[in-house]
Amino acid sequence: MTDTSEMFLLSALTEKNPFISTIKVIEWMESRNNAVKVDVEQISFGEMKQWAFDSNEGTLKHQSGKFFTIEGIHVETNWGQVPEWEQPIINQPEIGYLGIITKKIDGILYFLLQAKIEPGNVNNVQLSPTLQATRSNYTQVHQGKKPLYLEYFQNAKKEQILLDQLQSEQGARFLKKRNRNIIIYIEDEIDVHDDFIWLTLAQIKKLIAFNNLVNMDTRTVISGIPFGDENTQSIQFPNHEVINEQCVDQNMLCSAIASHGALHSFDDILKWLNALKCSYDLDVKSVSLFNLRNWIISERDICHVQKRFFKIIAAKVTIDNREVQSWTQPLVQPMQEGLIAFVYKKINGVNHFLIQAKLECGNFDILEMAPTVQCLTGNYRKTDYYMPYLDYVLGVDRGQIKFDTLQSEEGGRFYREQNRNLIVEAGSDFPEQLPENYIWVTLYQLYTFLKFNNFLNIQTRSLLAAIQFMK
Repeated sequence: MTDTSEMFLLSALTEKNPFISTIKVIEWMESRNNAVKVDVEQISFGEMKQWAFDSNEGTLKHQSGKFFTIEGIHVETNWGQVPEWEQPIINQPEIGYLGIITKKIDGILYFLLQAKIEPGNVNNVQLSPTLQATRSNYTQVHQGKKPLYLEYFQNAKKEQILLDQLQSEQGARFLKKRNRNIIIYIEDEIDVHDDFIWLTLAQIKKLIAFNNLVNMDTRTVISGIPFGDENTQSIQFPNHEVINEQCVDQNMLCSAIASHGALHSFDDILKWLNALKCSYDLDVKSVSLFNLRNWIISERDICHVQKRFFKIIAAKVTIDNREVQSWTQPLVQPMQEGLIAFVYKKINGVNHFLIQAKLECGNFDILEMAPTVQCLTGNYRKTDYYMPYLDYVLGVDRGQIKFDTLQSEEGGRFYREQNRNLIVEAGSDFPEQLPENYIWVTLYQLYTFLKFNNFLNIQTRSLLAAIQFMK
């Protein structure tokens, strides 16, 4: 186990914080919410400033050519039960920062998070990374202020970078979108501004258990944190007064740091995924928004003829404490509720999670590893097609459900989209035979895949972030 992974692990097992308790964080978030005026109003497309439809390109875009565009695509694939469809999609090719500053205080690693409001947030303020900015934002295309703490990431030295990954966004909504997920370490004193707070990793994971409190960007960054490699099934923490060993979930922790005991080797999982990628095709072509089959453009939205999936709306946003206080933009609004779920069970004495390889039209490399169940664009209580394990997850006994909350999608692009997040322990009745695109993997193996780009989708990372090592 490296010094870095030891720092991360100790922080993940330390909820005690002399600066603020976990419960007080919720009160602090409420106070930040009350301190900021927020107004998000749906408007017509014609009322947007600096955004307009381009009739030649068939897109909805900003006059600067920056930020993002709403485009149309035609999709053909031999994957799944729907071989062909058309839809709008967000094209945002620039890579933004999702960055967290960390600092060791009294021997414990703390994470600097901010109470940030995004226009699409369900509850306005959510716990966000230290820095959450697109390239257009931090290069000040909007002519506003630079984001706080930007210089720490731009000037970070190699030895300060604890984690640095390019990770995908929602593959059904973004076209090959990626962000730089980065965690840096500082030793110098730093000014902590009003909307920022130091938390341990254990506190952040505890707070994820509350509905819509920790935003998607924080969840994706911390999901990639590695906790080391130990060839043991019982982890000891001698003389650490901040850790109550009786409160450590040894089963989850061993799955995260034990390189042995896996049902499949890392190479075998890679072969499984590569074979699937070679078996399935994904052909995505550009189509004018005005020519999209089964989609209608009105003055106020772009909507599917059956009022399903999602729609594109225009919004006027006013937020007092942002770099720019008022602006207009398109947002994606969901039409149905969604569900993502992990099923796990103990195999060879180690917790394994059931992962599926899933194709989404905006994926960078055809398939990514997704949760056991992922149903975001249709009503999961009444689906048009068979979805493996959906009925099982919805029908389990309450005692098998280890995690159950509503979590928001990224509020900068999605309007009040929240999905039910579940982690379920499999019972003895769970079927042993798996579909070809499903496989059992340990947490350690998932963390290993996160060292590389475009393997685990953002829904998988959201659930990984929620896994606690404290009971």
